[in-house]
Amino acid sequence: MNVVKVRDVGSFIREQRRSVGLSLRKLASMAGVSNPYLSQIERGLRKPSAEILNGIAKALRISAETLYVQAGILDERKRDDGDLVGAILADRAITERQKQVLVQIYSSFRSETERQRKAGRRRRRPETPETTELEEEVTERWTG
Repeated sequence: MNVVKVRDVGSFIREQRRSVGLSLRKLASMAGVSNPYLSQIERGLRKPSAEILNGIAKALRISAETLYVQAGILDERKRDDGDLVGAILADRAITERQKQVLVQIYSSFRSETERQRKAGRRRRRPETPETTELEEEVTERWTG
């Protein structure tokens, strides 16, 4: 991580902290780091680990991915309008745990749909006696 990225992530953390009205001391406590260490991160003097960034992200209620990108640990993903995972991760109104659960559910739906497409099957609604009788009646009238 170069010096510019260290400063960028520190400035970003400071901006986020101020925007939610947290003191340096309160954020440090919530993130599980010392006041001086957090101050050094914000001033670009220390390079935080991914674990420290994760703790800060949780305390700020932002996605850890956002901080990883700011710190240069992850490359920013190109997002198109259909990138639901990106939108979930960027949402500041939900917790990290809620984000994880939503992403897992979404991923499982996508995997299941892909499996069905590969198998060449489409899901049909379950047959009930009413639909079966109606289908028979329609078929009888159509062919009769």
